[in-house]
Amino acid sequence: MGRKIAVGVDLGGTNIRVALGNDEGRILAKISERTEKTKGPEGISEQIARIIRCLEKKEAKTGEIIGIGIGSAGPLDLKRGGLMKPTNIPYDFIPLVEPLEDIFHLPTYLLNDCSTAVMGEKFFGAGKNHENLAYITLSTGIGGGIYVDGHLLIGKDGNATEVGHFTIDYEGKLLCGCGKRGHWEAYCSGNGIPNYVRLLLSQGRFEGVKDSLLMRRISGDLDRLTAKILYDCAKASDPLALELVDKIGFLNSVGFACVVDAYDPSLITVGGSIALRNESLIIDPIRRGVKEHARNRVPEIKITPLGDDVVLYGALAMVFYPIK
Repeated sequence: MGRKIAVGVDLGGTNIRVALGNDEGRILAKISERTEKTKGPEGISEQIARIIRCLEKKEAKTGEIIGIGIGSAGPLDLKRGGLMKPTNIPYDFIPLVEPLEDIFHLPTYLLNDCSTAVMGEKFFGAGKNHENLAYITLSTGIGGGIYVDGHLLIGKDGNATEVGHFTIDYEGKLLCGCGKRGHWEAYCSGNGIPNYVRLLLSQGRFEGVKDSLLMRRISGDLDRLTAKILYDCAKASDPLALELVDKIGFLNSVGFACVVDAYDPSLITVGGSIALRNESLIIDPIRRGVKEHARNRVPEIKITPLGDDVVLYGALAMVFYPIK
């Protein structure tokens, strides 16, 4: 039998990704599937179990599996080991830990996906030499994972560092997916950006709107706008798109300043599809603006080297380096 290996699971409302990896942070095999939402609350753990068995067959000679780590979109109920009324899965409670432990007789660990991601950064990524570390994802939503003085911040239910729900607009002009107003996620996430752009354009303060590449790309219909279209037009040097991206960058810098002042990290790494696919358009405005808003000394801010797999790396780290 080879060396010890672990199962890492990245569970989202759209996709489930499962990997086998070793304690050096080497992913040996992985499978991605659409999340099965129609087979009841137990259907998710059954799907994960089926994928794990498939990976076991593929990598039967790799080594002995010693545990399962799960990084999941929340909200979580850590005491019960599952998801509590998750945003994109239509059940009140989805059990994860107990069903998988019953099937595989292996220790199974569960954390919020961003807390999982920051563990990946800490043990296998850019955060190895940092005791104070933040990871922020800019994706469909906005989330964060934080280490302070070498301790992962978890909270009573596992939802301690929901930085995307920091209030950055006290007037609350936009509604967040969580049902509250004025949250960072409502303005700068993949879901929020089109709403924020529509709000900005409704104020009539921009020139050349009708003739812009952005408006041509969506045939003048703002209901067709997506974050991807906006950033693609900005990459093509469309003046309107660049101005709008700069406005989004300003609000991102406010959110990052809140993270700096709340947790005082020595490094912030950034992931998520919006950041990973638009690095300079995202990171440069944050670096420019964060100093105007942060009281604490501003740390290094950079894209995660672990890319789209940062949650998988963290799920593996949960098994090899369990939280005491």
